[in-house]
Amino acid sequence: MNKTGFDNEKYLKMQSERIKERINAFGGKLYLEFGGKLFDDYHASRVLPGFKPDSKITMLTQLKEEAEIVIVISAQDIEKNKVRSDLGITYDMDVLRLIDAFRGYGLFVGSVCLTHFTNQSSAVAYQRKLESLGLKVYRHYPIEGYPSNIPLIVSDDGYGKNEYIETTRSLVVITAPGPGSGKMATCLSQLYHEYKRGIKAGYAKYETFPIWNLPLKHPVNLAYEAATADLNDVNMIDPFHLDAYGETTVNYNRDVEIFPVLNAMFEKIMGESPYKSPTDMGVNMAGYGIIDDEACREASKQEIIRRYFNTRCQVLKGNADMDQVMKIEFLMKQAGITVDDRPVVSQARVKAEATGEPAAAMELPDGRIVTGKTSTLLGASSALLLNALKALAGIDDEAELISPTLIEPIQDLKVNHLGNHNPRLHTDEVLIALSICATTDDRAEQAMQQIQSLRGCEVHSSVILSPVDVNVFRKLGVNLTCEPIYQNKKLYHR
Repeated sequence: MNKTGFDNEKYLKMQSERIKERINAFGGKLYLEFGGKLFDDYHASRVLPGFKPDSKITMLTQLKEEAEIVIVISAQDIEKNKVRSDLGITYDMDVLRLIDAFRGYGLFVGSVCLTHFTNQSSAVAYQRKLESLGLKVYRHYPIEGYPSNIPLIVSDDGYGKNEYIETTRSLVVITAPGPGSGKMATCLSQLYHEYKRGIKAGYAKYETFPIWNLPLKHPVNLAYEAATADLNDVNMIDPFHLDAYGETTVNYNRDVEIFPVLNAMFEKIMGESPYKSPTDMGVNMAGYGIIDDEACREASKQEIIRRYFNTRCQVLKGNADMDQVMKIEFLMKQAGITVDDRPVVSQARVKAEATGEPAAAMELPDGRIVTGKTSTLLGASSALLLNALKALAGIDDEAELISPTLIEPIQDLKVNHLGNHNPRLHTDEVLIALSICATTDDRAEQAMQQIQSLRGCEVHSSVILSPVDVNVFRKLGVNLTCEPIYQNKKLYHR
């Protein structure tokens, strides 16, 4: 299992100091474009073992007296009900979730900005909804020829048409439910309006990956490419930084391609550009938090393999294409890895072949691997969970934690009253049954006490799991992969 490779406390301290330095460099006001996930950044915690999933929001709370949040959402995304695939909720609902989450950390959400606004009826209705909840809402409009028509963009007919977002604090964090929302354009529009008002302000970008001061083909950066295979992002050497400083740094293609345009905009807005390269724009200090490079390399290689399996499953579901799979296969070759470098894969396959039924395998924190098979009472994932908990608690493998007399009434309820065709217990049902048994059975109680030990364990299933089982493993903090195979030949899978 992964060793700690990242010093989270060191990172938080350096990151907050870096942002403060950038605020001061621009005379006391900074628009900070926040890329990636502010909450629950599990990708970062997987490839940088020791990185806390909520590190970024924790860092922001250290600056909460200076910071305010502006959430950006594209009116086009509202119109087409765009969904966050990781959460299964629409972008407009995610804005509300984000506001609640920020407020829960004591952070001030100043307003919401609707970008790409062209009087879409759904966006107008959404603005009314936000305003009824007491939120300030601003509108930004499409600009013809964006981003190349700089004379128009940086004029009263371009950024000048956008509504000026009233802000009161020195650090303005611009974030969004997802990519393509218009965060950077919002920052630049605000700079235009600030300078017209005689207010000095600056722009910076905070994006964790790729990590600029790691080698181009470092597994941490390759894992970022695997994670964004659907966006077709490519890590590359920042040519502008190399030319300006003779120093090799890593950025990604979109920032490198757009930099000459951004630079021209900065010059037109501010008189001169504060930056000589895309790397200069960033404030990310994650690379300095790495304390065990080999641990981060190994963790990142495992993440690439996980992304490979997940993408293959998405192809089968019609949510991805084979080009993405081929890209990740290429990244695996660059990292020198195959699926055999994920130990649970072969164990799950062997168990499935031996039983002729779906099976699953889990690697425990001490490196032991346990398996689970399909039975008349339990699905493979449910059996795996019980076997893992027994192994962790030191309970004999043959011990019965849940009596069949307890399982059978649950099966009867599922099939004869709730309309389920599969009588086998899912992982959530097994955990509920185990918790009931724990009230009267010491061994079941010992097993329940080991649930927290499952966090960070690796699991592989020989078939695609149901959303219920996937969700349970996610909540337990287990890293799950599945073979791109359905359990049956039906066309409809829930």
